[in-house]
Amino acid sequence: MKTLVVIPTYNERENLETVIHGVLDLVSVEVDLLVVDDASPDGTGRLADDLVRLHPNRVHVLHRPARFGLGDAYLDGFRLAIERGYEAVCELDADGSHDPVDLVRLIAAVRDGADVAIGSRRVPGGRVEDWGWQRRIMSQCASSISRVLLKLKTRDASAGFRCLGRRAVEVLLSADIRSRGYAFQEESLFWLERSGCQIVELPVVFHNRRLGRSKASWREVVGLIAVLIRLRFGVGS
Repeated sequence: MKTLVVIPTYNERENLETVIHGVLDLVSVEVDLLVVDDASPDGTGRLADDLVRLHPNRVHVLHRPARFGLGDAYLDGFRLAIERGYEAVCELDADGSHDPVDLVRLIAAVRDGADVAIGSRRVPGGRVEDWGWQRRIMSQCASSISRVLLKLKTRDASAGFRCLGRRAVEVLLSADIRSRGYAFQEESLFWLERSGCQIVELPVVFHNRRLGRSKASWREVVGLIAVLIRLRFGVGS
């Protein structure tokens, strides 16, 4: 199954090479990678170009002129995947919080018939390591509020570690998605569930980033609530 792993980046020079090599070193699956860089001032884009030269057939980079956001980066990656004939697309953070080995199980679930496979922290066997109490509360609040307002069945609504089959990707590209930041995960899940996609959650261990600073903030939570209200009382009513 021809698969593309999309990695949005903004100031992830310290982590990017390790993450990409972790994916390239997988022996059970062979996937291509697309780095979508939002003009990172720390040189992440230049590093991505170096990695393309080292692995020209498997690593690709999309340079964008400004910081347009996580959700917008994924949508651009999805469009490119469809244009190039990929059958599945994976979402992967650039900060090392996701174990590339878990991609094997996510891809297998889609290959076996699921429309979406989510690496979940909130099913038996899944967990988070090395998070402080503030980050835990922020994440739990975001997921719980999303599930209640949007009546979502998925337990880890804010998970950003996913594999989507072509049908699911096409659903999102045709949906009226307006979130450009982290709320993209909840909004995209809303449209996926609404469209009747088969979604499975597989347990994963989520690790706190080792290098660099997290871009999650309470401002993102406030933005998420605005998105949820629009969905719940607009198209979601």
